[in-house]
Amino acid sequence: MFDGFTLQKRTIDQIEIAYRVAGEGPPVLLLHGFPQNMTMWAYIAPLIVKSGYTVVCADLRGYGDSAKPKCLPDLTNYSFRAFAQDQIGLMRELGYDRFHVIGHDRGARTGHRMALDHPEAVLSLAILDIVPTYTMFMDVNRHVAKAYWHWYFLTQPEPFPETIIASNPDAFYGSCLFGMGRIDLSGFDPQQIADYRRCWQTPEMIHGSCSDYRAAATVDLELDSADIDRKVDCPSLVFFGAKGHMARLFDMPKEWSKRLSNMTHASLPGAHFFPDEFPRETADELIRFLDANRNQ
Repeated sequence: MFDGFTLQKRTIDQIEIAYRVAGEGPPVLLLHGFPQNMTMWAYIAPLIVKSGYTVVCADLRGYGDSAKPKCLPDLTNYSFRAFAQDQIGLMRELGYDRFHVIGHDRGARTGHRMALDHPEAVLSLAILDIVPTYTMFMDVNRHVAKAYWHWYFLTQPEPFPETIIASNPDAFYGSCLFGMGRIDLSGFDPQQIADYRRCWQTPEMIHGSCSDYRAAATVDLELDSADIDRKVDCPSLVFFGAKGHMARLFDMPKEWSKRLSNMTHASLPGAHFFPDEFPRETADELIRFLDANRNQ
């Protein structure tokens, strides 16, 4: 996995961020989602490198091999604003003031916030299989609540969800992975699954993932409410699994047209974790989008 990449770490404003980097050409930042880590890009990132790009894959704070600080009482240190600031700092440390951003799940929410807070830095934005955080909380019905029950469980006060998850992390995170993915274990690469498990079995990541969702329901919802009428202007791709809960519950292009002024969209015949199911096809679509916006 990760041919040509090596694991490295840098400290950004006292937060250690784990990352891998390889390639030459325009810089591209890849961000993972819940309950994964940068390993989700292990077979996609090398294909993007071969197409003439410098690729940086990073773990979000609270996940993977990045720092997992104790959550502050006001939850701000686990907001998508904080996640975005980590990654802006990392890319600047690596010498990239402007770059393309591709994010899946929590990584996509981080990318959206980054494009709002730092529009000068984001050359293009690819958002994989999410609707805006505001929409997820405010347009809820019984079907959304059933499919995304973990959003409400993880937001419960500490240490309730941490205690329940710690009794069997594989059972909890596995149910999220396979339930949202609408596939079983055979749909995932064994090496990737092993690395996801390595990370999510630690108390620190359990706390980090819970803190992420608590912040989303409070800090991030307030930030998104304040920015409800703002649109991201850079070229954007809304990319989703056609068989997933998101596509079934929401009109993805319609929802994102409210937030993105220069949008295209694409889909693959998978569910939420379609990048794991179809890495080459995912890479092909992302490369087409990057190539179309290479000279931004």
